[in-house]
Amino acid sequence: MTSARFLVVLDADSTLIRNEVIELLADEAGRREEVRSATEAAMRGEVDFATSLRSRAAALKGVPTAAFARVQARIEPTPGVRELTAAVHERGGVVGVVSGGFHEILDHIAPALGVDRWRANRLAVADGLLTGYVDGEIVDAAGKAHALAEWADDLGVPLHATIAIGDGANDLQMMAVAGLGLAFNAKPAVRESASLVVGPQDLSAVIPLLP
Repeated sequence: MTSARFLVVLDADSTLIRNEVIELLADEAGRREEVRSATEAAMRGEVDFATSLRSRAAALKGVPTAAFARVQARIEPTPGVRELTAAVHERGGVVGVVSGGFHEILDHIAPALGVDRWRANRLAVADGLLTGYVDGEIVDAAGKAHALAEWADDLGVPLHATIAIGDGANDLQMMAVAGLGLAFNAKPAVRESASLVVGPQDLSAVIPLLP
């Protein structure tokens, strides 16, 4: 078991990165607007996240896996993200990302941005095409909270020494579990529930809050 002084866990879409990956994938199927409205409703907490994700994944049916490379090329890291991860490491901390998005993209971008560990959903594939299904258990709000608690335990970090950063309703449970819950680029319900609201859209603003 590796030990750490503290743990910072971020959401991915619209937090670690500026994009919503499922919308970029939906572009490949010509269904971006349809998926975008469903994503917005899920992030506001108006619909159950797992149900919403399954319906949005269904809109991706038939998209070739070659689209992953095109989507990766369009990813925009959030300003300040590399500065934040470097500062966490300098202070003896660990950076995790837990996402309602997808490993197929996160596996490429997370290590490049200084992330130490990450967890996300996986898209089912058959014959080089997306089937429209999510493979395995969905990482939802409870899954995010569980990941933060599990990683903290693994690292020997007490929960009061954890920071959770997110923007959507599915981040609220992990923000409640963490010692400090930060709303970043967040929906109103998240801003109201957070310990602190961070702005403008630059993750380096979190650095003064690190232990």
